[in-house]
Formats: sequence, structure tokens, C-alpha cells
Amino acid sequence: MTPMELAHCTLFSLSSSPKLCINPQKIIRSLNINHISPHSTSISTGSLLNSRTPRLLMANARETSAEIETSVTERQAQTTRFEIFPGNPMPFGAVARDGGVNFAIYSGNSVSATLCLITLSHLQQNIITEEISLDPLINKTGDIWHVFLKGNFDDMVYGYKFDGPYLPEKGHYYDSSRIILDPYAKAVISRGNYGELGPEGNCWPQMAGMIPSPNDEFDWQGDLPLKHPQRELIIYETHVRGFTMHESSRTECPGTYLGMIEKLDHLKELGINCLELMPCHEFNELEYYSYNSAMGDYKMNFWGYSTINYFSPMIRYASSGIRNCGREAINEFKLLVREAHKRDIEVIMDVVFNHTAEGNEKGPILSFRGTDNCVFYMLAPKGDFYNYSGCGNTFNCNHPVVREFIVDCLKYWVTEMHVDGFRFDLASILTRGSSLWDAENVYGSTAEGDMLTTGTPLGVPPVLDMISNDPVLCRVKLIAEAWDCGGLYQVGVFPHWGIWSEWNGKVHLLSFFLVDFYYRDMVRLFIKGTDGFAGAFAECLCGSPNLYKDGGRRPWHSINFVCAHDGFTLADLVTYNNKNNLANGENNEDGENHNNSWNCGQEGEFASISVKKLRKRQMRNFFLTLMVSQGVPMIYMGDEYGHTKGGNNNSYCHDNDINYFRWDKKEAASSDFFRFCHLMTKFRSECESLGLNEFPTSERLQWHGHLPDRPDWSETSRFVAFTLKDLVKGEMYVAFNTSHLPANVTLPNRPGYQWEPLVDTSKPTPFDFFSDDVPQRERAIQQYRHFLEANFYPMLSYSSIILLLKPDVDADAYFTP
Repeated sequence: MTPMELAHCTLFSLSSSPKLCINPQKIIRSLNINHISPHSTSISTGSLLNSRTPRLLMANARETSAEIETSVTERQAQTTRFEIFPGNPMPFGAVARDGGVNFAIYSGNSVSATLCLITLSHLQQNIITEEISLDPLINKTGDIWHVFLKGNFDDMVYGYKFDGPYLPEKGHYYDSSRIILDPYAKAVISRGNYGELGPEGNCWPQMAGMIPSPNDEFDWQGDLPLKHPQRELIIYETHVRGFTMHESSRTECPGTYLGMIEKLDHLKELGINCLELMPCHEFNELEYYSYNSAMGDYKMNFWGYSTINYFSPMIRYASSGIRNCGREAINEFKLLVREAHKRDIEVIMDVVFNHTAEGNEKGPILSFRGTDNCVFYMLAPKGDFYNYSGCGNTFNCNHPVVREFIVDCLKYWVTEMHVDGFRFDLASILTRGSSLWDAENVYGSTAEGDMLTTGTPLGVPPVLDMISNDPVLCRVKLIAEAWDCGGLYQVGVFPHWGIWSEWNGKVHLLSFFLVDFYYRDMVRLFIKGTDGFAGAFAECLCGSPNLYKDGGRRPWHSINFVCAHDGFTLADLVTYNNKNNLANGENNEDGENHNNSWNCGQEGEFASISVKKLRKRQMRNFFLTLMVSQGVPMIYMGDEYGHTKGGNNNSYCHDNDINYFRWDKKEAASSDFFRFCHLMTKFRSECESLGLNEFPTSERLQWHGHLPDRPDWSETSRFVAFTLKDLVKGEMYVAFNTSHLPANVTLPNRPGYQWEPLVDTSKPTPFDFFSDDVPQRERAIQQYRHFLEANFYPMLSYSSIILLLKPDVDADAYFTP
């Protein structure tokens, strides 16, 4: 019998040939399938391959007649836990099907593979329950190892061992003594509780993947995608643990998916219709675990931008932890999505496909590195890791295997977990050429040039092409952080296929002097009263047509934000001129030095009453700017009540009050700044003109200065005003005075109509926003009457206003015969 014939044979079941009992160990040795089970019974050899091909086995039986025995009893004694079949190379991962589980994994440069099955109790003891060595003739198709098992998988998890060259200078890190996590594992099982060390104080205890069950179900209760038009979104960036971990949240399961569900009504009240979750893929919060003498506690990887596995939700964000091998954790995440959808809130995930937790050559071998390091990472010719991420390695996104992996992962989260879109961290890395890039290999032609240096930006990156044209993914929200740590800055020029939006972020150091205006820093500079940015600020209000119009995009391709997780909070932006990162234990050397912030006259939280009033005014100015700008506004968690991190602009390592949402502070601000934010988001959602599908033109929008129709775009201008026609609200007048001096503003004359104040950020609450429930509202508005009748409005320094055009009732009465 030839080896190829043997590769397609199967052992008979006892019922198919009661008179023959083949010595299973002889056959197993010929198939190179081992049964290593020092701590439990051996794996069944009762059915190794497809029982529909018995004739080849009969031939083998005839050729090895000397090895045939007649004792049925001996045959039965060998049968224990699992039946083994060749399996299928697709789909990747562990998949429950046909009464068993199919395991398939890519590893192109390994010479052998072993499937390791481990009970939960053995996992804690670093014991392998069962090992099944896979034969390259039977269990390998191309570069994919695979096997199909039938048996009892209760409380079992799995991993792999790969053998091959350990040659870092060639990019290979195979180590047959290590259990490798399947990149396609749907749940990662290790430690069950957030922040707790593993056995013997181990920060990196053994990890393994959940083995799926055909009984894994979740009641979606008819949940369907919300499909909000992107121009209507108001995004809220939040952290699952930080959102409810503070004791003032009073949630039953603080710091978890369930805890967040308890607080979703807060987002609904705020006017949020899109929740952007900071990384919820499996990561190790103990990655930076070390004593921090500055705080007297331990540093943690709190933000989570260091992924271990892209399919698994962060297990320790679930109240259930590793219970039921992570199945309950998966359902908790699904429950969060379902309950958010019930409140008309979409869920977007922050994904980190630019690097992994395995770091550089000194990092741990966890998953991708032990599977096929030179495929999953960008490597130099001598095996060094390219570091465009700033975190030690760079994911090899445009390699054919890796880009298929990324697309599979995204589709899983959309179809199985019902998420509505993704924000891609350091997304410019997805545009870089992979290691040993060869356009002819990828495209079938040399359209992109011949050989390109690894990491070269590509005009048509294959991974983005696949995502953008995938029939599932092309309909979800796709948001790029269009830069990376290698100096590639693509805000406004990111490959987009008409569907990608961008974080309209920081000023590029070179383009700062080339009049390219980016939302975050342009708004910061103008609102704090810096000369020379009136024109740039106006561009931002219009949705940044300077960045997006020529590329065929629209205002909603701009994700507008003033603050995000990295950098100052909104309250700190108006409280600190300088970062205060001493709490990080790095001598204040980490974090961004150029924040374009202004402390309003005194540094730190302890300031005079007048300074504190000005700070609140500036916070209202920033928030109003967000809400009246074309594009998609994004709010950072806690800014709605004025959360402070004490001037820390890089709080990545703090699992404490620095990063915890303070629900007690929110309650205290409920009638103050939170009220203002709530009313501004409500106003935006009610206005047809503040989420335009096209850039505004002169038919809708007119610019003004201190006098109507005379805007001042000079270098010294600190005043910008415009009128905007709205099909719902009528016409509105919006003005910003960022000078240290008050301004007397002449309003556009509209015969038969009169301007009525709606917002004035210089006024104390509740008169900063004249909602219908303001006590003595009409009397308060009447105080403006003598100004407005003269088409005049006095603006204080550092203030902004919104006026609405209303019919002049007195004028109608005067002219009535």
C-alpha cells in the first residue's frame, strides 16, 4: 500500500468487521498519530478517517496480515475518548459540525503539528490532557493542518504545538515545547478575573481556545442592524471597564459588559446613537504589571491596545469570566450589543490590526509568532521586526494569509456578534506593503511596480480593497485612524473606496506649515484665541472640504473630535498648559508635549472663581463647536460632566479613578454642563442642516463678521460667524468670539423676522441654553429684546452663541390694518 493510499484509509468500526481486529498501535505508527496521555486515558483509535472508504483499509489489512489479531476484546480495550478523522482545511479555527469538531490552522513553515486538548483543571496546572500528532499526509492540505474529532469536549480547551526551525535571523520562532493559541479561537481561556495573577504569580499563564459546541446559542430576540446613516451619528468613545468600575456607578457587575448595559440609558439621555468601544478583543491587562511608586499601586495595560486574539472578546470584561469555557462571556458581549440596539445605539469596535502583544524578538511566543512568525509580521531580511506601530512589531496586513484572516475576523464580529462597524487603530499600517511584497504575486501584474520595500505605502492596498468590496463589510461603518508611528500621515488621502471615514485628528508636523487643517487641533487653536486660524476653523465647521471634497468624499467622512482617550480630557484641556504624567512613573517623559491647551490663566484645578467660570465657558464653546460642525461628532467618555485626569494625557496604565467614569460627578453636573451637552446633542439631532450629505454651499450658508456679510479671515481675526438655513428650525445664526475682548455684533437683517437667543455660552446655567423648561424663560429672553430689535447682540470674550430666526409678532401687529 502506498503512503498516499494509506492517507485515505480508515479503521473499521467493530460492527463493520467483527472477525478482524487490527492492532491499532501499528496503524497509528504508520499514520504518525500519537496518543500521549500521561494524565488521562488514551484517545480512541476506533475511527481515524472517513468510514466511507473501507476498501483501502482492507488492502492495508491484507498487506499487514501478520499484524492482524482476532481478539475483539483487545480492540475494545483500546477505545477511549475520541474518534479521529482527517478533517477539512476550511473553515479555519475550531468549528462544531457533523456531530464533532473540526480543527484547522494555517502554519506554512512548520514541519509538524500537534493538537493539544486540555481540561480546565489541567490548564491551571499546565498539564496537557491529550495530544494528537497530525500527519502531513492525512492532516495537511497545502499549508493548513486539520483534524476532525468526535467525543466529549465538556470543559475542554485546545491549543497547538508546532515544530520547525528556531532561526530568528530567518524569521522563524518554532518551539515544540510551547502550546500556541489558535489565531481563530473564539474565546481565550486563561485567568478568569481581571487583574488577578496566574499560578505562582505568573502574568502570562498558559492560554487556550474554547472548543465550540453545537448547543452554543444566543437569543437575539429579532435583533437587526440599525443602519443609521453615518451623517446622523453622534459617537461616544468609551472603555468597558472604566465606564462602571467606580463605586458610584452602583452597578451589580461593575467593570463588565453587564455593568455597561445597566448604564446604557445614560447614553440615550445624552443623545448618543453610536457607542465606540475601546479594545474589547482579548488582551493581557497584566502586560505592564509592575509596581508604580508614584501611585503606590501596579501599572496595568488598561486601554487594551495590545491584542492577543482578534476573535475572542475580552473575557475578563465579563462577569462570568472563564465559566463554561468562555461561552457565557461571548453571550454577555452579545447581550450588550442587543441591548444597545434596543435603545437605537449602534456599537463600533476599536480594532488594533497594526501590532500584537507578542512585541519584538524579546516578546512572548503566544499565537501568531509560534504559528508562522514570518507570515504574520513585517520582517527585515535578517529577521528584525519592522516597528511602524511603535509597539515592537507590525502586523503584516497585506500578506495574502493575513489579509484573509483580518477579513474573516471582521465578518465574524458583524455576522455573529452583530457589531455595526469598526474604528481601525493606526490604520495607515493597513496601507503598507507586506514583507517581500511582489505586485505580480498579488495582482497578477506589476501594476503597483515590481519589488517594493517592505512597508511602502500602496495606492490600492489589497486588505483595504478586500474589506471595502466585501458584500458584508462594505455596509458597515469603517473608520480609519489615518496615521501610524512610522511617520505615514494620511488624513484626507487614506484609500477610501467612498466608504471609509477618518478621525480628523492632529496636525501633521510638516503639513502644519502647508495650510492643511485638521479638525482637532484647528478647533483647539481657534477656541483658545490663537491668531491666524479663523479660516481653518471655518473649514472645520464645514466638514473639512479642504481635505475631503477633492477626493470625492462628503462631510460625514470626517469624524470630528476635540478629545479622545489619548490626550487631555475636555476639562483638562482648559485647566493645564502642560501635561502632568508623573503618576505614570516615567518622570513625565511620556505622552504628547504639544497639546494646544490653555489653562485660562492659572495652572491646575485650584484656581480663582473667575478662572473656573472661564473654563466652563470654554468647555461649552468646544462642545457647541462639535455639535454645529458638519461631519460626525465624537465625544470622549466623561467629557459630558467634565472628567479630569489631573492633567495626565497618557493614562494607559491606570486601573483607578484616573480612568474611571465618576457617576457621582455626573450627578453633580446633571443640571449644569451635562444639561448643556444633552440639549446641544438634542438640538443637533433635530436640525436637518447639521448633518448634511454634501458640503454646504452659499445657498445655505453665509459667512459674517462683526458686520453682516463681511467675514474677517485676516491673521488677527478671532471672530467667525455664519447663518445656516435649516428646513426644520428655519434660519440660525452661529457666532464665535475667541478674543479676550467683548464684541458688538450686528446681525443680518431679516424683515418681518427677529432673532431669538437659544444658546449663549457666557451665561450661567440654565440660561446658557434657553430650553422650554428654563424658569421664567420668556422674561429672560425679553431682556435681550432691545438689542435684538436693533439687530444687535453683545458677546462677551471667549463665548459663542446660537440665535434662531422667528417671526416678529410685534411687527405683524403694527402693520395690521
